[in-house]
Amino acid sequence: MNGAMTTNSEPKSTPTIDRMRREGNWNPLWDTLSRWDPEWIEQFMAMNSTPIRRGVFPPEFVELLSIAIDASATHMYAPGVRRHIRAALELGVTREQILTVLQMVSVLGIHACNLGVPILEEELTTFEARS
Repeated sequence: MNGAMTTNSEPKSTPTIDRMRREGNWNPLWDTLSRWDPEWIEQFMAMNSTPIRRGVFPPEFVELLSIAIDASATHMYAPGVRRHIRAALELGVTREQILTVLQMVSVLGIHACNLGVPILEEELTTFEARS
């Protein structure tokens, strides 16, 4: 038994979550959700890990992609970035490759300027016209 319980105290099997915990891929921020609805989080994590389990991409690429996802401006999950950088290095990924991924993903942040600067310009024009 893995200790996961539903709200009515029935044991729930969570093989995906158990594997993630063993392998150090579990985010402790998910603990409460796992306690409250182990069936849902188990299904979500199983679905989430399916593309990686299929083995379509080599492990090095999966780690680089994971670094990009965890370092992105919309995610910014430092423990994941660290874990995936460590795994990438152990697989032989170079510093230059990891740095390039980080540089590429940083482009996501430029969209704040792409969106905000034209709006600022419009609002300044309107503001100045009223003044």
